[in-house]
Amino acid sequence: MATSSRGLPQQLRSFASVDRFTSEIGGPAASLRPGYILLGDEIFLYDRCRRAVLATLVPEGFRDFALHDIDLNETSIFDALDRAQTPSLMAPFQVLFIRNIKNLYGRGSKKEEFAAIEAYFRSPNPQAMLLFIADHLRIPTDLRKMDYQDKERFERIRETLGDWCGTVELARVDENDATRWVTASAEARGVRFDPDAARELVDSLGADMMLISSEFEKLLLYVGVRGTEELAKNRVTLGDVETMVLAAKQRSLYELTDAISQRDRARALALLHGLLNASDGGEDAAIGHLYMLARTFRQMLIILEKNVRDSRAIWQALWQGFRMPPFAADDLIRQARRYKSRRDLTRAIRLVARADIELRSSPVSKVLVLERLVLDLCTEPKPSPFEPSSVQFAMEL
Repeated sequence: MATSSRGLPQQLRSFASVDRFTSEIGGPAASLRPGYILLGDEIFLYDRCRRAVLATLVPEGFRDFALHDIDLNETSIFDALDRAQTPSLMAPFQVLFIRNIKNLYGRGSKKEEFAAIEAYFRSPNPQAMLLFIADHLRIPTDLRKMDYQDKERFERIRETLGDWCGTVELARVDENDATRWVTASAEARGVRFDPDAARELVDSLGADMMLISSEFEKLLLYVGVRGTEELAKNRVTLGDVETMVLAAKQRSLYELTDAISQRDRARALALLHGLLNASDGGEDAAIGHLYMLARTFRQMLIILEKNVRDSRAIWQALWQGFRMPPFAADDLIRQARRYKSRRDLTRAIRLVARADIELRSSPVSKVLVLERLVLDLCTEPKPSPFEPSSVQFAMEL
C-alpha cells in the first residue's frame, strides 16, 4: 500500500478533500485562495484542517495577533470583513475562522451581507484568509444519501460563496478508511495494529473518528508500557481493544445511562465516579463524558421516534458514524423505551447542554456539575402548567 509523507495511505477517499486542502495551503502562496468553506460537522477532519492552517500560516509567536475566531452570533459579517481587510501591524498574515455562517442563510434575503462578501472577495486582502465553518451540515460518507434539507443548504452555500472560496468537504469517514487509518497510523509510529483489532476499534465506536483517535492514542501508550514486560511489544491485539476500549470505557457509559433511565440515583452517582476515576484525565475528562451522554440520549431519541424494537432494525434507524457498539444495541433500545415520551429525552439533552455550558465556564468543581446533572437526569420531570398536556403534545406530533 502506497503511503504519503505522513505515513498514511494515499488512497483514503474520506481524507481526500482535507489532504487537497492541506497540500494547497502548504504550497506556493500564489495558489492560496482568499477564502475556504469547511463544509460538514466531522470534528476530526476539521481539527486536521485547523492544525494544518496554524502550523503553516500562523507562527506560534504571532497567534495573538494573527488568529481570529469569529462567531456570527456575536459579531456581524461586516465587522469580520472589516477585520480581514485591515492589515495587521503585528503579524505578516491573518487567519479568520468564521463560525455560525448559518446566520447568513436565515430569514430575510441578506442582500447587504452577501453584497459585502462579494465586494471583499473582488479585492481581498492578500495577507488574510477567511475560513467559513459550515458545521450545521451533516455530510454522510455517500453524498447521495445526504438529508434533503442538508443538501439544500449545501447547494445554497456553494452557490453564494463557492465562486470566491475553495470548498473542503468534511464528510463522515468511511468505516474501511477508518480501519486503514488506524493500521497505517500505528505502522508509521512503529507499532503493529492487528487487522481484527483495528476493525473492532472502528466498529465498537461507530466509525466516530474523534473517539477512535483518542482511544488509538491510549492503546499505543498501553502497549508501550506493557511491552516492556511482555514479548508482544509494540503490538495492539484484539484483546487489548476489548480490555481498554469496550470494557473500560463504553460499557461503563451504558451502565450509567441504564441507571439514569431507571431513576436509580445511588447507582448512577457510583457509576459516574467510577467513570471519572477510570478516566486518564480525571475530572478534566468531563467534557468527553458529556459528549458521550448527549450522543447516547440523541440515539435513544431516534430509537423512540422510529419505534425501534430490535437490534436488527437499529442499523437502518441510525446512520453510519452515529451508531452505538453492537454489544450495546439491545441495552440502548431497552433504555429508550423506559422514557414515556420524546419530551423526556429532549429534556435530558437540554440538561446535558446546560451542564456543558457550566463546564466551559470554569466552575469551582467539575465533579459537582456532573453530580448535579446526574441527579437532575434521574429526577422525574414535573409537569408544568404552562406546557401542553401529553395528549395535546402527542396530537401535535
